[in-house]
Amino acid sequence: MKADFDSQADALSIDLIDAERWDDSLEIDGDYCRVAFEHGVAANIELLSPAEHLDLLEEASVRAGVEHALVEAAARSALAAPDRLITLEFSTPL
Repeated sequence: MKADFDSQADALSIDLIDAERWDDSLEIDGDYCRVAFEHGVAANIELLSPAEHLDLLEEASVRAGVEHALVEAAARSALAAPDRLITLEFSTPL
């Protein structure tokens, strides 16, 4: 999972998979959150003004079929280190 917080745009992007091109998307909130898909597989979560809208990641995670704790960890890591690509690798639960 890769995450990037662009501080100038105030936008968070979380890549769930390496995707060449997104071909569909689902709005979680009309203004702030969207899940993008490649061939029906969730590929990315985008969140605008993430500091104020982290709560939208829970619904985005459900819609993407990804564990919310992992998405939140990626988001918080990117917010803590803005304007850098954060790469996270998660193991399966023990």
